[in-house]
Amino acid sequence: MRKERPHPGAQLRFTDADGMRLTCFATNTASEAIAALELRHRQRARAEDRIRAARATGLRNLPLHDAAQNQVWLEIVQIALDLLAWMPLLALTGAARLWEPRRLRLLSTAAQLVTTGRRYLRLAQHWPWTDVITDALDRLHALPALPNPG
Repeated sequence: MRKERPHPGAQLRFTDADGMRLTCFATNTASEAIAALELRHRQRARAEDRIRAARATGLRNLPLHDAAQNQVWLEIVQIALDLLAWMPLLALTGAARLWEPRRLRLLSTAAQLVTTGRRYLRLAQHWPWTDVITDALDRLHALPALPNPG
């Protein structure tokens, strides 16, 4: 059991006493340091966050009848999960880095691909997350290019 300050912006619970959060976990694992046990417990919580993200992204059910088609569906879901894992690290800032897939509308954004002299993406100006997406795309464009292996 341990007592710690909640991270900035955390929702306080009624069990938080004097602004401090009490966290506790129980295990029957013997002869391991408490720090190692706590690390294992926190990693498990992170894995469950990824499972929740996978279900929200399309892993809740397999929509097709054929096994080969469902395999393609699973690969598409895996690509979406990779995007959801890397996008916050590389391109998002502030509160947007912590958004769940349902709130982070990157995979379901309505836009037009416009081709004039060059190609660009036109997002709706009235959409509430347009600034978040355009800032993220600008950050991704500013990343250095990987060297060509060859």
